Amino acid sequence: MEQEEEEVVAAAAREDEDSQLIYRIERPVYNETLIQAQLLKRKEDTTTNCQKLAEKFQCSSEKAKAAALSFMPILSWLPSYPVKKYLFSDVVSGLSTGVVQLPQGLAYAMLAAVPPVYGLYSSFYPVLLYTFFGTSRHISVGTFAVISLMIGGVAVREAPDSMFMNINATGSNASDAINVELRDKSRVQVAVMVTTLAGLIQIVLGLLRFGFVAIYLTEPLVRGFTTAASMHVVISQLKYLLGVETQRYSGFLSAIYSVKAVLSRITSTNIATFLLGLGCIIFLYAIKVLNERFKKKLPIPIPGEIIVVIVSTGISYGLSLSKQYKVHVVGNIPTGLRPPAAPNISLLPNLVTDSFAIAIVGFSMDVSLAKIFALKHGYSVDGNQELIALGLCNFISSFFQTFAVTCSMSRSLVQESTGGKTQIAGLLASLLVLLVVVAVGFVFEPLPQTALAAIIMVNLIGMFKQFRDIPSLWRTSKIELAIWVVAFIASVLLGLDYGLLVAVTFAILTVIYRTQSPKTSILGHVANTGLYCDVDEYEEAAEYEGIKIFHSNSSIYFANSDLYVNSLKEKTGLNPERLQAARKAQKKRKKTSSDQSSPLKICATYKDEAVTHDVLSQSHVAVDQKNGQFGDRHGDSEEAVFLEPFSTVHSIILDWTSATFIDSVGAKAIRQVIKEYAAVDVRVVIAGCNRNLLAELDTLKFFTQDLTTDFLFPTVHDAVLHCQHSHLSVAAVSDMT
Repeated sequence: MEQEEEEVVAAAAREDEDSQLIYRIERPVYNETLIQAQLLKRKEDTTTNCQKLAEKFQCSSEKAKAAALSFMPILSWLPSYPVKKYLFSDVVSGLSTGVVQLPQGLAYAMLAAVPPVYGLYSSFYPVLLYTFFGTSRHISVGTFAVISLMIGGVAVREAPDSMFMNINATGSNASDAINVELRDKSRVQVAVMVTTLAGLIQIVLGLLRFGFVAIYLTEPLVRGFTTAASMHVVISQLKYLLGVETQRYSGFLSAIYSVKAVLSRITSTNIATFLLGLGCIIFLYAIKVLNERFKKKLPIPIPGEIIVVIVSTGISYGLSLSKQYKVHVVGNIPTGLRPPAAPNISLLPNLVTDSFAIAIVGFSMDVSLAKIFALKHGYSVDGNQELIALGLCNFISSFFQTFAVTCSMSRSLVQESTGGKTQIAGLLASLLVLLVVVAVGFVFEPLPQTALAAIIMVNLIGMFKQFRDIPSLWRTSKIELAIWVVAFIASVLLGLDYGLLVAVTFAILTVIYRTQSPKTSILGHVANTGLYCDVDEYEEAAEYEGIKIFHSNSSIYFANSDLYVNSLKEKTGLNPERLQAARKAQKKRKKTSSDQSSPLKICATYKDEAVTHDVLSQSHVAVDQKNGQFGDRHGDSEEAVFLEPFSTVHSIILDWTSATFIDSVGAKAIRQVIKEYAAVDVRVVIAGCNRNLLAELDTLKFFTQDLTTDFLFPTVHDAVLHCQHSHLSVAAVSDMT
């Protein structure tokens, strides 16, 4: 019985052994010279530059069709649009999104420092255009709090209240002393010019295939920046919520100045305005909670914003809040669309930087959300086409008096959750806004501004939840946490434009820091495998006798070449300069020494590396001995240790498997360090150099008669075998002589 059980166990073990994939290969040791001579032959490209240029600009019906479909994606999906399957869902989604887009357009116009009707224009034209040029089926393009606030900051800076003071004004009310009509007209011109320029920048970047620029706005940066922007938005709405008159600030410390101005006038709070706004906030928050809790049971979300707009407008009109209680209302909303007009070009010189920031932020918001929905629903979006589409939306719409737009997270979630399938939903939402503009816009003239402020504040609750990123990033990545915090603090204190610039600069510096301070290690071989791992981290990794394998997880360029060389000398424990000095000292002692029969010893200096590793001898047998690195016995001082020649390091292998590029400074540093080690009879070879990096070395004239491609090996193991064989050959010759 026991014998049968043993046979079963043995059979199971054999099955496990058979099921495991085995990797066996037997080949010669290759270096780069042999690879180029025997294995790889470059393909000959007989096409001339003129032929390549002619082929690139060659016209054909297929290319024309592909270009048309790429530029106007609607042509690719509209002819095959499944009406019975998609139309009802798109209609429900479009109406639901339009109901949310209407009050948000009115509210975000206040952030942009322009009259509310321009928010309606910005909720119609761009959305209509995106239907034809956009590639995302689910995002809702239109007004967005962050972009609106950035535009408002520029408009206030270029057209401050102080420029429009009425000289003959009387009364204590600040609004009586300002020519509001002229001020609003000037701010509209600034907003329109910024939008025109931002759209033009987006189009040019899209045509140049610069859609990848959004990757430099890393997620922690964007989230920290948008959280700071939400803080600015809430602060800017406090005066509308309380019904107090204060100056609007922009630029450095504008958030602090705004809070200070509101607090200084808090005693003059309009109680009716505050109570109405507070009631709207409580109602909207309750609706948000209900929509979130019962989103699976509700066919469409409860449209809290439009309910607030309708009810507060009715209360304002019925109780004459504007006249009786001095509650500020939206005011005149002209019926119909405005004729197209050219922007004021004279404003352009002062707006280039702001327009570029708005263009990049707007695109990053658009493409990040578009990719999320595309991944969820199984289709793809073209980043470059999204850039062109958003640019066309802004550029063309600006001639109809709109301000810059991008996609809105809250409206996009409504459009997707209510069953939206294609851009038809966005088209229907824009038509609903058009109906209000051309027919019933006057109905919203009694709408209290405090209700719009409440809509804005409640819609930003999701943004403030991003503060939860801080403990998560603390646990996962301190550098990303630093990016988040810097983006937030800089944007709050310096303003959104300079804050974004500081955040991007800091993010780039973190990349430089990471590449400039790479992790370095000495690798050892894991027995019976082709693996090489860090000897300080893994017990199974053992060094080969006389060979040091140096690994760095970074490329080699001007910023880190010196650090690379210093780390190489420190990790290997071999400093060529000190070895050279020790050799000279040994020669002097040899001349003066009376004992000529004493064996020659080489002095090597080692720093604080009191670690014992396994060392593999030439026969690949692991021996429990010191790896040539000794502890420091005198604090920070160094100790000279004399080693017999056969136990010293004779070869250093530079593992370049992680290196992706090298520049002229890095190439010179490596060439110099190879010469320095060669002067003390230590061979330096390179392993794992990829083909692109090899081509760069050729371009940089790295190889010479003394330093040939014989020093390059495709893998670390090739390099190890070569070094062992070369050392044995040299030792054999020495024994014979």
